[in-house]
Amino acid sequence: MMKGERSLEEPAPLEATRHLLCAELITEMSRGATAVWSQDRFDDLALRVFRYQALANPVYRALTTSRGLDPSRVSDWREIPPVPTRAFKELSLACSSPNPPQALFRTSGTSEGGMQRGAHPVRDLTLYRASLLGAGSSYLRPELDGPSGSLQIEIAHEPLRVLALLPEPARCPDSSLAHMAGVFAEEWDDGGGGFFADKQWNLDVDGFASALSAARDDDVAVFLLGTAFAFVHWLDRRETSRPAPLPSGSRLMETGGFKGRSREVPRGELYAALGRTLGLPPERMVNEYGMTELLSQFYEPVLREGGPGDLRERRHVPPPWVRTRVLDPESLVPVEPGEVGLLCHLDLANLDSVSAILTEDLGVAVPNGLRILGRAPGAEPRGCSLAMEEILELEEDAT
Repeated sequence: MMKGERSLEEPAPLEATRHLLCAELITEMSRGATAVWSQDRFDDLALRVFRYQALANPVYRALTTSRGLDPSRVSDWREIPPVPTRAFKELSLACSSPNPPQALFRTSGTSEGGMQRGAHPVRDLTLYRASLLGAGSSYLRPELDGPSGSLQIEIAHEPLRVLALLPEPARCPDSSLAHMAGVFAEEWDDGGGGFFADKQWNLDVDGFASALSAARDDDVAVFLLGTAFAFVHWLDRRETSRPAPLPSGSRLMETGGFKGRSREVPRGELYAALGRTLGLPPERMVNEYGMTELLSQFYEPVLREGGPGDLRERRHVPPPWVRTRVLDPESLVPVEPGEVGLLCHLDLANLDSVSAILTEDLGVAVPNGLRILGRAPGAEPRGCSLAMEEILELEEDAT
């Protein structure tokens, strides 16, 4: 080794490594979610993020050590060991940092009766914002795409009014969804938008009706966003059944499901009711797939491409800084192409926690995306359970 060279086993100071990775990721994300990443570029960033996390995250370091992995010798992102989503309920998965996190997002649910909510500390909201806008702008506001594929986020080609059936971010600081809506409102809202739920997620139906009416009077396109259940609740409680079409250019994003709710509505029925009420065709309605444990989101590309008439034929597209494997629920080995399995994501926006996340969601790989089928029914999949047992045993040994 020549003087001044650094071996793979002798990493640069962690903070300097992290600073460089963060800057590179923000630069790449600013190109938008439709930018093309070479496989070499993704592999380079993924492996560098993994090596950083294997040193900076105590829990993850213990996992890689127990498996006899030398991070410097892992050469394929598919070899990066994932952590199950349940680990966010049981353990602290943050990388070491000289400062406290800027946000602490928690999974939905309750901590009553011994049930724990998962927690994802976010050290750097600037990185999270870059991920949110990089993907959101490409699939929710495709008109913002610049001629070279870069995002012209600062230029609003048409006014847009953001109306959210969600709490204001300040009222619900542990909600990643509310935070996401707040970022979109800051960037895109024309000044007349707002949030129409309190911190208990109770809807302000009258306020929302007034805001819709004002947007129609002003002839300003509207961006509606909320959970599927919030839209069902609003449809049930609105005072009039008379259709009131929204201005041209309006769009809607819905996310989440009906887990733990008293009423469940098929997606086709929900979209039909929203279409009748708001005058929006299905291809102006986008489903977003995300979770607290991931700092990136997947979208249906219907605003860019149009959508198939059959909602079951739609697909979700990850941004280029995410890769997904479809794994057998028992063995966690990749399934054959076209087969259903558990979704295992590698999200580079998770720089300050763990990038490789094993979910309990079922899906199938399709050309240019994924078809997401929902949560695996019944008990926790065996592969997830075994992975969680391994991590908990490491934690016990460490203490």
